[in-house]
Amino acid sequence: MIISTDTNSAYIGGLPERRGTNRFPVQQNVRYRVIQSRNDKITGSGTTLNMGSGGILFTTEEKLAIGRMVEVSVNWPARLDGVCPLQFVATGRVVRSESDKAAVRIERYEFKTCSTQTFSAAAL
Repeated sequence: MIISTDTNSAYIGGLPERRGTNRFPVQQNVRYRVIQSRNDKITGSGTTLNMGSGGILFTTEEKLAIGRMVEVSVNWPARLDGVCPLQFVATGRVVRSESDKAAVRIERYEFKTCSTQTFSAAAL
């Protein structure tokens, strides 16, 4: 078995790394909503487990269907100019899902500014 601490290694734990981008262990509050839901509005909150430019892994309140489009909002840990709170908003497809977590491949994203009150309420 090959064990590597190099995050850029092509092989991690003896298995080929399929991701094209690195992931970073970021833990922030997250809110999500399934965009392609016919019947119910599926929404929830959780915590990010890791993030990268290509995807995000986060805890969920229920299993999300693979292939569904999801919007994910994360309170960004850094502030614009050190003052203004930011929110990272990404849209993508669920590529992996378990009863308590989901991985989403990011298709598009943006940073939104928000008031301090909105930011504090979103953190709850």
